[in-house]
Amino acid sequence: MTADFLIIGQGVAGSVLAWILDQRGCSVLLADDPALPSASSVAAGIVNPLTGRKLVQTWKADELFPFLHQFYVDIEQKLGVRFFYPKNIYRPFRSEAEKNDYLAITTTPEILPYVSHGVDNQLYSAYINNPYGGLEVRQAGWLDLNEFVRIIKGYFIRKSQYFEGSVSYNDLIIRDKDILWKDISIGNVIFCDGVQGRENPLFNWLPYNPVKGQILTAVVENYPIKTIVNQGVFILPIRDGLLRVGATYSWHDLDWQTTDDGRSFLESKVQALLKIPYQIVGQHAGIRPSTKDRRPFVGMHPNYPSIGIFGGLGTKGVSLAPYLAEQFARYLLDGEEIEPEANISRYVSLL
Repeated sequence: MTADFLIIGQGVAGSVLAWILDQRGCSVLLADDPALPSASSVAAGIVNPLTGRKLVQTWKADELFPFLHQFYVDIEQKLGVRFFYPKNIYRPFRSEAEKNDYLAITTTPEILPYVSHGVDNQLYSAYINNPYGGLEVRQAGWLDLNEFVRIIKGYFIRKSQYFEGSVSYNDLIIRDKDILWKDISIGNVIFCDGVQGRENPLFNWLPYNPVKGQILTAVVENYPIKTIVNQGVFILPIRDGLLRVGATYSWHDLDWQTTDDGRSFLESKVQALLKIPYQIVGQHAGIRPSTKDRRPFVGMHPNYPSIGIFGGLGTKGVSLAPYLAEQFARYLLDGEEIEPEANISRYVSLL
């Protein structure tokens, strides 16, 4: 048996890359170990072109956002499913000064396409603390990551191209023209194993900078707001009466355990923002595979050109994965260049 690609890890990175290579006509084996924790199973899945208190445009937003919207919708249409929900993000102003600063920023040519004008602040005022009004960010949305991963898994299972279990570098026999795995001749192996990439001897020289994050799940009655609200924390309506609230950021105590401090922090933020009663019914923690320079890790190993990595997507995996996976596929199949800021060749001196 032969295969063009073995993709190891089926979070958002592995799912997106496997789908793109499959659609290009490649034979793709997708492998995932359900025993390993996954950031994708915890992450909120929000895509946001303007981030931070200063409304900074996401890296390569002009390329990423039109592409990701089309990408996820195309899969939905091909498979007859739903997992992607375009939504504006409402950002209440914290003060009159912030309002003036934001309104000035939103007139600049690079920010203007991402801001909605004529916001109905009264729509929010009964539910959200917004005495100074707010603005809405366009081209944003929410990917139901658990559903997306489940759909992609099912697609490859139906093709008999899915393996459930652990695959490590020790399982791979690297030969001159291929890689042998379980008596299967593989053309290329791509690791998409998130923060576990730090422990892979082939790629442990890459400078990860993992970030722990926690989110809450809450139930609420009579909350008609369909947009995402963001001011210090996000409030994401995932269905009627059910909200996600997040997120925390910690570069210490990097485990997958929830904490009382994390819950207290998020509750203090949401209490200042949400005017109506709510009840916390869940709390989750994950470790984001972020990097030192906040740019992904994409490319093939300098010493083993048939083994690659697609990871380090950090907090913006849902936004970054489609565009960069498409670019990676074109590199692998057509010889096109990888985005220099994402190419792991920038760190080859660390090997």
